Amino acid sequence: MAVADTPAPTSVLSVRLSDAERQLLQDASEEARTSISDFVRRKAIEAAELQLMERRLVTIPAKDWDKIEAWAAAPARKAKALPRLAALAKAKPTWER
Repeated sequence: MAVADTPAPTSVLSVRLSDAERQLLQDASEEARTSISDFVRRKAIEAAELQLMERRLVTIPAKDWDKIEAWAAAPARKAKALPRLAALAKAKPTWER
């Protein structure tokens, strides 16, 4: 289960905001038709997931290194034929029709 799919919050995170920041969040949450608490939680989780996906450094445990090297050295698997994609590649672009 993904973090965003967690059924119910189980702890409290307190954040200090200026009046202008709170109003901005309130306006955005109203536009999204949700509570300010749910809006902030959802957006914070989205931002955290994006932050972690942008990591440039990946750590591979030593016990898994041989598996990674074997995977990288293995010959590429033959790609599955995608006839609809091949047809699309051969089709004349709409701006040339």
